[in-house]
Amino acid sequence: MAVPRNSVAEGGGGGRDEESNNAEDSPTSKKPIGARLEGKFPLTRWELAAALGVFFVFSTGLFYVYLTMPDAEYGKLKMPRTVSDLRALKDDLSRYSKAYPAKFILGYCSTYIFMQTFMIPGTIFMSLLAGALFGVLKGLFLVVFNATAGASSCYFLSKLIGRPLVNWLWPERLKFFQAEIAKRREKLLNYMLFLRITPSLPNLFINLASPIVDIPFHVFFLATVVGLIPASYITAGLALGDLKSVKDLYDFKTLSVLFLIGSVVIIPTLLKRKRVYE
Repeated sequence: MAVPRNSVAEGGGGGRDEESNNAEDSPTSKKPIGARLEGKFPLTRWELAAALGVFFVFSTGLFYVYLTMPDAEYGKLKMPRTVSDLRALKDDLSRYSKAYPAKFILGYCSTYIFMQTFMIPGTIFMSLLAGALFGVLKGLFLVVFNATAGASSCYFLSKLIGRPLVNWLWPERLKFFQAEIAKRREKLLNYMLFLRITPSLPNLFINLASPIVDIPFHVFFLATVVGLIPASYITAGLALGDLKSVKDLYDFKTLSVLFLIGSVVIIPTLLKRKRVYE
């Protein structure tokens, strides 16, 4: 016997009403960003104070280093924006670095770490400058040391204020990415090395996103130290006289070498995953 349409409609309507009510009451239901912004701000006063304190300490230290530098033509000391600016700055700083090597290195390291910590663009010029002033090996050591120190500072700063903000704005997406990271926990170092070695993602994005998606710090640190060596070696070994623009840093030959090195790291992991699934 056919069921009367009225009873089907009533029963179905009640079910849909209950499902819609449950969906609205569910804490994981998707809501517009505007609705979520009306809730409680995710950062505590202590977290905000700590973030401002970090910026204040870094800024004060950098300013103090600047004041204690010997007399120089400070008007010429500016952050380069083009390769021609970098060549002019290199000529001005070469004499200064030879006369005051310890103080120059202190100022260089402070500036580099400050820029990396607060995601200020321009560290590529600092890397080129290290190679031009100190040679390939010393320049490579300086770049890897400062990039790792600045990336680590950015990691903890992002963990302090970035993760609560992302969890407040996009909780569902954050849980999804955290779950994907958890699935690859055993081979996470290989993936991080691939991202560091190859220019697949900007390093600033990796520094910012790693603590948000639950990348452990020891994996992040090791991948940063090792993964930055190939690109830093290429950058420190470039002659500024042969460089026309920043785009020439990553030509086809350079990209091929970096992706080849990255493939050596990641392909065995992908093949192992394929065998497991089969």
